[in-house]
Amino acid sequence: MRHALTAQNLVKIYGSGKMALDHVNLAIAEGDFFALLGPNGAGKSTFIGIVSSLVTKTEGTVHVFGHSIDDEILKAKQLIGIVPQEFNFNIFNRTFDVVVTQAGYYGVPFKQAKASAEDCLQQLGLWEKRFEAVRFLSGGMKRRLMIARALVHQPKLLILDEPTAGVDIELRRSLWVYLEKLNQQGLTILLTTHYLEEVEILCRNVAIIDQGRILVEKPVHSLLADLNGETFILDIDGILTETPTLESFSCRLISPNSIEMDLREGQTVNELFQVLDAAGIRVLSLRNKFNRLEELFIRLTGHSTERNMQKNEEGAE
Repeated sequence: MRHALTAQNLVKIYGSGKMALDHVNLAIAEGDFFALLGPNGAGKSTFIGIVSSLVTKTEGTVHVFGHSIDDEILKAKQLIGIVPQEFNFNIFNRTFDVVVTQAGYYGVPFKQAKASAEDCLQQLGLWEKRFEAVRFLSGGMKRRLMIARALVHQPKLLILDEPTAGVDIELRRSLWVYLEKLNQQGLTILLTTHYLEEVEILCRNVAIIDQGRILVEKPVHSLLADLNGETFILDIDGILTETPTLESFSCRLISPNSIEMDLREGQTVNELFQVLDAAGIRVLSLRNKFNRLEELFIRLTGHSTERNMQKNEEGAE
């Protein structure tokens, strides 16, 4: 199997003494759609910074399609497209110019750069905005422009650091469709995200990192299979004054008209409803308390993703 990206014993210690990466080993196969998950400060952005040569590693090796970032950095960088978390282009430049200029940094001839920029902007729905200054674009359009800029030199590995942060649901889903299409065409994608639904929908393999260490690396479906059960919140018809006692099921009263119930491995929703019906409890609606991947993430790291999204970061990741 050919690997798009490999990291071996990767260590990063900042001047403050903080160890951001602690002997990280990671291998991403060519053509994979791979997710790197972790709470704020886990080391995700540091890892991406090292791969893209923006951060200097302390120890270890990194290879991009077999090219070492130590000995063949130009070849390695030519194969990578990066979409960072923050917007980092000149907002007074025109949309088209932002993309064409980026191609020039990679040595793409001007005529080819213009054709590639047009294709990227067309694909991402920005062609009509090509002559507008970036400052006039909406947040979602700027996010798409970041992706177009990363793709204009036709990289083989696309790294997306929180690509749908702050965009609306409709745009997020349209980006999912576009990214799936790119991956099906052979582009290897590395994704970091706090929207764990994206991982379940898009990715085939996942690694979870916390405090600079890889906790687990495996296929997404295998990771989900590790869960022993699910937790549901049920809205009921009527008022409960105390937690009902239900045979074979764990139940908790969370409000007078809502209960929380656990399904262990082997138990089914049909069995749950039969027990509730026997107890005279009529259910109006049912929903998962957690996305299944998020439940596992919390179990492994002890962190809530929602809490981490609200937490302000201090210092570099």
